Amino acid sequence: MTHPSPEPPPWPHCSHGTTPEDPVGCRGIHIPGQTACLAHLADTDRDAYLSSLASGTDIDHRGTPFTQDLLNRLLDALRDPTTGHPRLGGARFGAATFEGTAGFESATFEGTARFESATFEGTARFESATFKDTARFESATFKDTARFRLATFEGDAGFGLATFEGTAWFESAAFTGDAWFESATFKSDAVFVSATFKDIAVFVSAALEGTARFGSAIFEGTAVFVSATFKSDAGFVSATFKGDTGFESATFGNDARFESATFKSDAWFESAIFEGTAGFESATFENDARFRSATFKGTAGFESATFEGDTGFESATFKGTAGFVETVFERSASLGPLVCAGRVMLSGAVFGGPVTLSFAARRLECRRTRWSSTAELRLRYATVDFAHAVFEYPLTIAAEADPFVLANGRPVEEQALAGAPDATVRLASLRGVDAAHLVLADVNLSGCLFTGTVHLDQLRLEGTCSFSKAPSRTHRQRWRPVRFTQRRTLAEEHHWRASQPAAVRGWNVAVFGTGHIGPTKLAPVYRALRKAFEDGKNEPGAADFYYGEMEMRRHDRTGTTRAERGLLHGYWLLSGYGLRASRALGWLAAAMLVTIVLLMGFGLPKDNPKQEATGTVPPNGGRVTFEIDKADPQNPTGNRFTGERFEKALNVTLNSVVFRSSGQDLTTTGTYIEMASRVTEPVLLGLAVLAVRNRVKR
Repeated sequence: MTHPSPEPPPWPHCSHGTTPEDPVGCRGIHIPGQTACLAHLADTDRDAYLSSLASGTDIDHRGTPFTQDLLNRLLDALRDPTTGHPRLGGARFGAATFEGTAGFESATFEGTARFESATFEGTARFESATFKDTARFESATFKDTARFRLATFEGDAGFGLATFEGTAWFESAAFTGDAWFESATFKSDAVFVSATFKDIAVFVSAALEGTARFGSAIFEGTAVFVSATFKSDAGFVSATFKGDTGFESATFGNDARFESATFKSDAWFESAIFEGTAGFESATFENDARFRSATFKGTAGFESATFEGDTGFESATFKGTAGFVETVFERSASLGPLVCAGRVMLSGAVFGGPVTLSFAARRLECRRTRWSSTAELRLRYATVDFAHAVFEYPLTIAAEADPFVLANGRPVEEQALAGAPDATVRLASLRGVDAAHLVLADVNLSGCLFTGTVHLDQLRLEGTCSFSKAPSRTHRQRWRPVRFTQRRTLAEEHHWRASQPAAVRGWNVAVFGTGHIGPTKLAPVYRALRKAFEDGKNEPGAADFYYGEMEMRRHDRTGTTRAERGLLHGYWLLSGYGLRASRALGWLAAAMLVTIVLLMGFGLPKDNPKQEATGTVPPNGGRVTFEIDKADPQNPTGNRFTGERFEKALNVTLNSVVFRSSGQDLTTTGTYIEMASRVTEPVLLGLAVLAVRNRVKR
């Protein structure tokens, strides 16, 4: 029940029904020439007044309480005989009360229609009504359904502070002038489907507690929903916004649907809050779109949307998934810095201009994304899937060590990612990518899939880009101990080794869907990455990838012959493919020890042979001719392992290492031992020197 104001109205009123509780009584304005309102007029006077009315007459019934019958009699007196519908001039119903159905359907208001603070106890029916001048419903209360379907407002329409307790139907209504709904309250559904707003539409601070349906509505002027509150679903499906659109600080308590909507001018959603799903699928933004400081608490879907102007999501927060699948950004875009607690999905998106993406997100999916200009992705926390992405200009993926900083110097809040282990950026896949223009900086590549990447040798790696490591410590493979050399490895090698029957612990198992790649395909990947490191003047870094390439060739049973695998196995065993100096030096020390032992046991003679001179003196004197000879070395006997013999054997061995002859007399066996030593030991020394050089060369 409406409680009247204790203050009397500013017009002369009939005061009928005065009580101690209500000393003002009836607020209805006097009928001209009478001292009572239309409701409390004597029957004969009322009949006389109604009979004096004609179509198009100005009327003033402010504060009057209308029953349904009384209103019908009034409207009957104002009917146009040509159309059969009520036609009013200026109509003043401010603070009036309408009991039952208020039937203004198809009525025409030639002058200003004023219903300020009016109360409609029953259904308010204005279907197909025409307001040729200003229509004012400020602070009106509609306690039941309000029907303005197909209504036409040719002047301004004011519904500021109005309260709609039942469903408000404005379906296919046409607002030619300004439409003002600021601070209006819709406690049930608000239906503006196919409505047309030809000038400004203002819903500032409006409260829409039920479903708000603006599907296929047309806003030809500015649409202002600043600080509006949508507590239930808000539907703007296929709506058209031809002027600027402002949803700054608006709150969407449930799903907000803007699918296939068209924004022909600037669209502002700064500081808006989306509690449920925000659906902008297939929407078109023909000018700038700003979502600065917006908060999306549910899924945000921009799939297949088109942004033809600049796009900004500075300081936006996505607590669920942010979907930009197959979205088109035709001009430069600055997406971020933004925070996303879920996934940012850019798969299939197209960037037509320069773009800067600053994301703090758990996962970024850029599968088959197309970049038609320069792009820079500065990320935190994210795992990036870049498979089959296409870019024609330089593209940089870089990890940010510190939180992003806004233009005002304030760091971006990252509470939505408080549960993340660290801010490391991980690359999940580069399969199908042409890496000729790709730069990676400070990115974790331990789980990255590289097979199928084109021009991988032209990939640029800046800063600290980490890879997976081979398992540490010694493991048992069946009965024998196995120890892997510590080096940088690819994720695909981990997956392949983990899939082998005799795999040891420490190799990472493939994630479902990544497939198993064998040594045949991995060898070229290692080779390309080796060249990328070499072109970057990082020879020591390239060494691990050379090692990986040789490992894949050694294990390749389809692309490598058995003889070649045998050679590679020997190369690996002796020096770790010329990269493990300790292994070559170990073999050199062992070879020298064997040589010393063999020389002491079999190579050094028993005694050093002495020279002997023999000759014949002629009987009659003359020249004496001598022949100098040396006895053959004798095989040793007795105690062969003495200090003197060790010293001689060591001298022979050391000279063999540097490919020199010691001049020591040797037995026949010793000569062959020295020959073998002079072949093998310099080779092992050379492999050790090569390994050291490969690790320190720049």
